[in-house]
Amino acid sequence: MDWSLRACSRKGHATYAPTEDDLRARLHVHTPAGEAWRCLRCGDFVVGAPAGDGPADEAPIVLRGRALRDATILRLLAAERLIRAVVLLALAYGVLRFRGSQHSLRATFERALPAAKPLQDALHINLTDSAFVARIEKVLSSRQHTLTLLALALLAYGLLQLLEGVGLWLLKRWGEYVAAIGTSVFLPLEIHELIKKVTVLRVGALVVNVAAIAYLVWTKRLFGVRGGRAAFEAERESASLLEVETSAAEAQEVTAATSSSAAQ
Repeated sequence: MDWSLRACSRKGHATYAPTEDDLRARLHVHTPAGEAWRCLRCGDFVVGAPAGDGPADEAPIVLRGRALRDATILRLLAAERLIRAVVLLALAYGVLRFRGSQHSLRATFERALPAAKPLQDALHINLTDSAFVARIEKVLSSRQHTLTLLALALLAYGLLQLLEGVGLWLLKRWGEYVAAIGTSVFLPLEIHELIKKVTVLRVGALVVNVAAIAYLVWTKRLFGVRGGRAAFEAERESASLLEVETSAAEAQEVTAATSSSAAQ
C-alpha cells in the first residue's frame, strides 16, 4: 500500500513554495493547465497555487511513507485505548450507582440464579459453580467502602486509558511515553493472573501489550533507545521530501563547484 497516496486521497495534497530559488525550482513546474507544485507527501505535481509558502526551514513536517504507516498503527492503538476507557468509566459509574441498591440487587440475583436452572440444564452449563458467578456474588457481598475503592480504581484506570488514547491519536510524544509506562505498570498483574489460570484471552492480552510496548520503545526511540528523541527527529526530517530536495540541491551545487575547480 502507498501510504502517502492514501493520506493525500483523504486529506488532500500538501504543497509548499519555499522562498529559496534553487529549492523552489525543484518543486515547481509550468504545465499547459497552469503552474504545478510538488506534493510534500506523495511527491506528485499538483496543478494550482501552493497551500503554503515561506522559508524551507519553516515548512511543515509532512508525514510520508513509513511515518504514515506508523501513525496508522498508533491510531489503532489509540482506538483500542479509547474503547477501553469508555468501558472502564462506565463500570466506575455503574459501581457508584450500584452501591445504594446493593442489597436489593443481591436478593434479585439470588432469586434469578435458581430460576435459570432449566436453561443451565438445556445448555449443559453450571452457572452456580462458575468463576464469573462467584465474582458477581463477591462484589454483591462487598462493603460500600470496598465498592467506593473499586469505583475509584476503575475511574483512575479509565482516565489513564483516556489519556493514552488521546496522546496516541494526536501522535504526541508524551502520549507514547504515557502508553509505554502505563502498559508496563500493569504487566506484573497480567502475568500474575496468567499464572493463576491460563486462558486464550489473558495470553492474547499479554502478547498484545508486550508487543505494543516493544513497538513504541523501538520505533519511537523512547527512553534514549537508538539515539532517543534527537535521532527520532532527525530520521523524521530526513524522510521529508523538502529535506530530500534540499540535500539534492546542495549536492548538485557541490558537484558543480567541484567540476568548475577541476576545469580550471
